[in-house]
Amino acid sequence: FLDMWETNEVLTALLRVGVSNTAGAERMQNIFKEQLLPVVIKVCPDPEQAPARAALCASHVLGMALTRYVLKFPPAVALHREEILAWLGPTLQRYLTAPHPGHPGVPLR
Repeated sequence: FLDMWETNEVLTALLRVGVSNTAGAERMQNIFKEQLLPVVIKVCPDPEQAPARAALCASHVLGMALTRYVLKFPPAVALHREEILAWLGPTLQRYLTAPHPGHPGVPLR
């Protein structure tokens, strides 16, 4: 994740366009659907929950990318790579593999 964002300016440009332009947003949605969702389907405990779990992961990853590489919030920029991985890794792992945290019988959508 960090390697891609730090070496590929196209991703940063796509993120900028994606938040301000319909065509850019559609491109980001296609990346979500074609690249992220298939991976999440393979690792989550219930494939029906994959879209929601993938959206949670995307919100974290894109939020970090936006604050670190586009908006350049000083605290986000100052974080060392290892810190980012240590903070985000367990959260993303939980989103991907943990049991549904909701009420029993209520599907995660």
